[in-house]
Amino acid sequence: MSTRETPAKTCGLRERKKAKTRVAIRQAAYRLFAERGYEATTVDQIAEAAEVSPSTFFRYFPAKEDVILSDEYDGALADALAARPADEPVVQAVRRSMTESFGQVLEADREELFTRIRLTFTDPGIRARAMDEQLRNQDAVAAAIAERTGRDAADLEVRCAAAALIAVSMTVMRHWVDGGGTEDLIALYDHHLGILFEGLRL
Repeated sequence: MSTRETPAKTCGLRERKKAKTRVAIRQAAYRLFAERGYEATTVDQIAEAAEVSPSTFFRYFPAKEDVILSDEYDGALADALAARPADEPVVQAVRRSMTESFGQVLEADREELFTRIRLTFTDPGIRARAMDEQLRNQDAVAAAIAERTGRDAADLEVRCAAAALIAVSMTVMRHWVDGGGTEDLIALYDHHLGILFEGLRL
């Protein structure tokens, strides 16, 4: 190691390289999904398109469906909620966090987001595993709410609040995909979260 290559710098370069490889694999996968369809695309084809070996693919994604079920934005909602002003009412903080976090994802990867959501609802294998991901996201939101309110994340009211938020999120995304992704997703989120927070007065 040269005098300029400090451990921290070397670690930083390694992490950036890993992140770059992960993105390359994901982009190759989505490109092939669009061209050939999800079922017709193999891991070997994705690895070849990304210029990595199949074993490298599996170091980043345990299975093909994990390309769909995980992304660089996991945890974005919880992070956005944690960043809201401490004196902001929790209901308002959650509403703003959800619209802002999904707004960032939409701006960065609209086409990939659309493909990911569509496959989550239409592919049987992905749909089955998506429940685990939904529960994980629910736990993350519950933890973020608990931190803001000083309550236990295992508190049933906190968990029910998190579950309601995730349910609205999934329903809005499904509606957006069913409509071909033409509607304003952020406006949909803001409107329907508003209905939830007002007490579902139907």
